[in-house]
Amino acid sequence: MNSKNYERVRKMSFAGVYPDYIAKAEKKGRTKAEVDEIIFWLTGYNEQTLQHHLDNKTNFEDFFGKAPQINPNASKITGVICGYRVEDIEDKLMREIRYLDKLIDELAKGRAMEKILRK
Repeated sequence: MNSKNYERVRKMSFAGVYPDYIAKAEKKGRTKAEVDEIIFWLTGYNEQTLQHHLDNKTNFEDFFGKAPQINPNASKITGVICGYRVEDIEDKLMREIRYLDKLIDELAKGRAMEKILRK
C-alpha cells in the first residue's frame, strides 16, 4: 500500500466504516450484536466506549491506538484480506485494521462465533 493510501486509511473515520461492517453481516443473516462482540473481543472496548468513538467519529489510528487491549489471540488471525496475508502485514495499525476486516468477513461467511473469536 502506498503512503498516500496508508495515510487516508489511518485518518478514515471508524464511524464511517462501522455501518458497512453491520450491513455486510446483516446481508448474510448475522447481527449488529455479533459485529459489536467481534469489536469488543478484538479491541477491549465495551458498548459505552465503542459508542463514544462512534459519536466522536474517531479515526482508525486513534480507534486502535486507544483500544484498552488488543486481544492477545489476535495473532491467531490468519488468511488473505484485500489481497494481503494479514499475518504478513508489518505495520501494526494496518494489521489490526485488517484483523477486524477478516473477522467481519468470517462472520458474513457464516463461521461460528467461537471460531471467529479464536476461543
